[in-house]
Amino acid sequence: MNTCTIPTQFGDLILVEENHHVTALNWGRAPSEDSTQVLEEARRQMLAYAAGELQQFDLPLHVQGSDFQRAVCDAMSAIPFGDTCTYGDIAKQLGVPAQAVGGACGGNPIPIIIPCHRVMGAKGLTGFSGAGGVETKVALLRHEGAGGFLI
Repeated sequence: MNTCTIPTQFGDLILVEENHHVTALNWGRAPSEDSTQVLEEARRQMLAYAAGELQQFDLPLHVQGSDFQRAVCDAMSAIPFGDTCTYGDIAKQLGVPAQAVGGACGGNPIPIIIPCHRVMGAKGLTGFSGAGGVETKVALLRHEGAGGFLI
């Protein structure tokens, strides 16, 4: 497992790479810094995203989890930059209950890159599992110019 820390306006982010794939993004500082091609490219893309110069990540990702977790992550990855959808929208797409989608969104191991912040509740803004909670979600949505969410 290799890690690096990326300072952004959304907080310090720890990227984790295993077997040439990004497997996690967490908030905080990595205990050690590693330099791999995957982490260097992930750093470059994350900094470009934070600077408003990148709208879609193109990184090798591996979501560790159930087939359902991966399906929800795939659905979240398809939400365009600046757009939002609801847990119910994804639930209809996958033929599952919205609560199950909510749980999978909360368990997203690679937030921001897999944009769980773009998923809303039926009545608007909901929680966020990253550091800073809802405030970080709002900051990410504002950064992307997403409209139509309720605060």
